[in-house]
Amino acid sequence: MTLLNMKEKNMDIKKLDKKWWKKEVGYQIYPRSFYDSNNDGIGDLNGITEKLDYLKDLGITLIWICPIFKSPMDDNGYDISDYYDVNPEFGTKEDLEKLITEAEKRGIKIILDLVINHTSDEHEWFLEALRNPESKYRDYYIFKRGENGLPPTNWRSHFGGSAWEKVEGETDENGNEMYYLHLFSKKQPDLNWENPEVREELYKMVNYWLEKGIAGFRVDAINSIKKDARYLNLPVDGADGFAYSIKYTLNQSGIEEFLGELAKKTFKKHNCMTVAETPLLEYERYNDFIGEDGFFSMIFDFSYSDLDMTKGGFYYSLRDIPTVELRNKIFESQLTQQKYGWGAPFLENHDLPRSLNKFFGKKANETNAKLLANVFFFLRGTPFIYQGQEIGMDNFVRNDISEFDDIASKDQYQRALGEGFSSEEALHFVNKRSRDNSRTPMQWDSSKNAGFSKDKDSKSWIKLTGSQAATNVVDQINDKDSIFSHYKKMIDLRQNGKYSDCLTFGDFISVPLENEKIIAYVRKYKNQKVLCINNFSELKQEVKLSEIAKVLGEKEIKIGEILINNFKGLENNEVKVVLEEFQSLLVEIL
Repeated sequence: MTLLNMKEKNMDIKKLDKKWWKKEVGYQIYPRSFYDSNNDGIGDLNGITEKLDYLKDLGITLIWICPIFKSPMDDNGYDISDYYDVNPEFGTKEDLEKLITEAEKRGIKIILDLVINHTSDEHEWFLEALRNPESKYRDYYIFKRGENGLPPTNWRSHFGGSAWEKVEGETDENGNEMYYLHLFSKKQPDLNWENPEVREELYKMVNYWLEKGIAGFRVDAINSIKKDARYLNLPVDGADGFAYSIKYTLNQSGIEEFLGELAKKTFKKHNCMTVAETPLLEYERYNDFIGEDGFFSMIFDFSYSDLDMTKGGFYYSLRDIPTVELRNKIFESQLTQQKYGWGAPFLENHDLPRSLNKFFGKKANETNAKLLANVFFFLRGTPFIYQGQEIGMDNFVRNDISEFDDIASKDQYQRALGEGFSSEEALHFVNKRSRDNSRTPMQWDSSKNAGFSKDKDSKSWIKLTGSQAATNVVDQINDKDSIFSHYKKMIDLRQNGKYSDCLTFGDFISVPLENEKIIAYVRKYKNQKVLCINNFSELKQEVKLSEIAKVLGEKEIKIGEILINNFKGLENNEVKVVLEEFQSLLVEIL
């Protein structure tokens, strides 16, 4: 089947339900670390194709693939030098087409990462902008003059240091130097979205890939595309002398004009699925973003993912997460998304450490993994699972900063030192929060390289976690009590069980119990009600059914069929439910 015919077939199906994406179960793949099919130590597109049967067995219906476009890989693909070609380390365009075709045969859709806030500094547009300041490409990016030997503003890059990079050899008669803006790495210059020609170039590229047969996009850093045109300084907030720039670079007034145009000229023409990365987006703006005629199908809400950092993205401000805060943030997020549109619940992604250690530390176990799975998977929205999450992969411990690949981790280490912490303390912070934690190779088996490459002696591009003897796919895939089997059961229950509609389309009802160690909520659809109740304590906890009934506005309720249980049994009667330590349940309510 050609890509064009395949796309026509997909669209015929999608026309039956314009909200087809509500039924999907997503799985995020970090291609460098998923599976290496050619023994060069780097995961690739053919590696994903070879593992499609595994993903089909798990039950997922949609794959989000992190950037696979041509890139110098300064930020592992989020620095794109050619939007129309595949990076050779991942394969070829033909390999991508094969992946799309083979996934379609298994009922799996593909979405790609869309990175349009910035390009690589090796993109031809930027190279021409440097070569010829008078060319139209100079206005494709944001160039400003500094003054008195200082950059245009004191904004800090998200990866450390100034957000402005000096352009060598461009000094005016007053000695003021030229700079370009990069909110991320200096090799990721920000595009100038105020230029209509830039926008049209990007829309053309988006439509090109949608016409190739992909189902949509995860849209990267999209709420950074609008900047405050005054380019003002901010109060310094760190020992480095710079300031966190989001007041003037994130969720800016007027961004709706850009996003509305983007949606109209691309996404809405194809009935595709889009899930946007929009950190710190104010809830009162959700209707524009995910409403009935919103810019995107859904967004990732990060309000509960960064509760472990108490100070604006600094690793050195880490703390344990109080259950009651997590509960309240989940409730607020769910009720807001339900009010305006649709969300995308998640536990892990390529920018976060592993959830097991994040929430439970190094003492985390299978029971904890299943509890976290239940809490997040049955929330209202299209759930996303990150590679390795389904087997309970954990964080590593590195002994020296030289062992890290991630540029953000290296910056955070230096930032902690600059704030007066010791090298041991700084390394501790980075070990706990590094993005490298989730980017280690997928652990397929217990061998030396975790089965990541066909050649067992092949060395991977990044050091392994080292836990593959205890945590791997081979050991779990046929074990009915494993974390993998738990995820498989959850997915099947949502997709095919008698409560499928309830768990997919049902209302979310928060259950704020007096016991702050419990996170509980109800999904309700027509005459069906399902309770998800989770004990985040090391001790047994009792919950009176009358307290739940009161929240639901009913005189009394009874516990019916147990749908999911991370323990063997349940202690309950007509009056109460007793949850064992870290016990998690999904039960029918009568």
